[in-house]
Amino acid sequence: MTQYLFVPPAVLSLPIRGRAERFPIHRIFCVGRNYHAHAVEMGRPVDKSMEQPFYFTKSPQTLVESGATVAYPPRTSNYHYEMELVIAVGRPGFRVSEANAHALVYGYAAGLDMTRRDLQLVARDKGRPWDTGKDIEQGSVCSEIVPMPGVVIERGAIALEVNAQTKQSSNVDKLIWNIRELIADLSTYYHLQPGDLIYTGTPEGVGAVLPGDQITGRVEGVAEIALCVGAPE
Repeated sequence: MTQYLFVPPAVLSLPIRGRAERFPIHRIFCVGRNYHAHAVEMGRPVDKSMEQPFYFTKSPQTLVESGATVAYPPRTSNYHYEMELVIAVGRPGFRVSEANAHALVYGYAAGLDMTRRDLQLVARDKGRPWDTGKDIEQGSVCSEIVPMPGVVIERGAIALEVNAQTKQSSNVDKLIWNIRELIADLSTYYHLQPGDLIYTGTPEGVGAVLPGDQITGRVEGVAEIALCVGAPE
């Protein structure tokens, strides 16, 4: 039996709707600027004919389940929500065609990509990595996984409220790069594996939250999500 210097971290996982087993998390990939209106509000419009999707990663250890209360993070005064449709990968794939991308889909979830916006923008403008702005402890929030093997979602309302006031309201059909395109493109960079999550991007309306705020959101036909922002540590 292998002996370790200290107890290794537990496997991170999410509940699966209708099943006793849990969905073990391998990696978290996030798509940047994948709704036109959000790209515009961030001051970086996207011309799909001239650009390719871009990605950043978040550590699986940042994952928290919907319904949690998370501490307002350190070193920021501009902590933002980003409501997203999440793809749960259930089969391995490398250099997958768009026509075959559906075969990798196990299901979907609703997610929040929480962001230290002030740190992200400083890093962006200086050409530095986004890690401290994005890879935040307890900053990847996800609902239960809803099994939809082989299903490609092409439309569905996506919305978010803070303290019951609507902040984001759009539709998945406004994704710049759709589900098939994202899976096919990402699989040219990585050997996608079961347990990978792909956060597909957020629509316009992102904004700051404060300690005590209650976030709720949903993706039509998939799941709802909730988060309470707690006091700073």
